[in-house]
Amino acid sequence: MKKCEAVIKGGKEQGKGSSSASVSLKSVSYGHCQKNHAAKSGGYALDGCREFMAGGEEGTRDSLKCAACGCHRNFHRREVDEADESS
Repeated sequence: MKKCEAVIKGGKEQGKGSSSASVSLKSVSYGHCQKNHAAKSGGYALDGCREFMAGGEEGTRDSLKCAACGCHRNFHRREVDEADESS
């Protein structure tokens, strides 16, 4: 499963001379495919792809295409896990 991580830093001043910063680490993964392959005919059919697997190196166009089903990454369910750390 393809996972991406993003770090978000934020600072907030609390009184004179003291400051507090928090770091939020988000892990993003892409689960099963939700593309409706029978939409043109008015039906509903999924391909059964269980997870996104990048079809190429990161930074290329093929990295956004699933190697298993051929769909774009946006058709796969996005799952975000957050972990907050305060310092």
